Amino acid sequence: MISANDFRKGMTFEMDGDVYQVIDFQHVKPGKGAAFVRAKIRSVMSGGTRDTTFNPSDRYPLARIETKDMQYLYNDGELYYFMDNETYEQLPLEKDLVEDAIIYIRENDSASIRFYQGKPFDVQAPNFVELEVTETEPGVKGDTATGATKPATVESGAVLQVPLFVNIGDKIKIDTRTNEYLSRV
Repeated sequence: MISANDFRKGMTFEMDGDVYQVIDFQHVKPGKGAAFVRAKIRSVMSGGTRDTTFNPSDRYPLARIETKDMQYLYNDGELYYFMDNETYEQLPLEKDLVEDAIIYIRENDSASIRFYQGKPFDVQAPNFVELEVTETEPGVKGDTATGATKPATVESGAVLQVPLFVNIGDKIKIDTRTNEYLSRV
């Protein structure tokens, strides 16, 4: 059990039948009245965030979140298959669990899968990936100083804005958290 007074960023706890992660917190001691803890928390299962106040003496069970690096194998049309690198067991996941991360993952790439009580609830691509541009308008010579961008599609299917000098066949580095172009590789 963890008291609201001991909240720290990143901590996970169970409340009202859901699992929450502390995004931000603040201990408040007003001049009049009792102290309280103001916290911004995110539901681990649904991803929704909310601001809540807690009594410092409130106690909640600590939630254990397990993270495994798994290898993406293939998609059979409905399910996406990942393999545990230690046990070689295959884990089929539905599209709604992987849709945010799968646009950055190619077959045989690794991804982090988060589990709560043995049930997968989140798939995360690596923070930075290097992918080849498969579709974009051709670059124009001398058009590099304006800072203008154009849309490009990479081999995994993600679409992002890139500088005008990037061409088809170039390998680029992408920040998957913000879907931003970082550099050519």
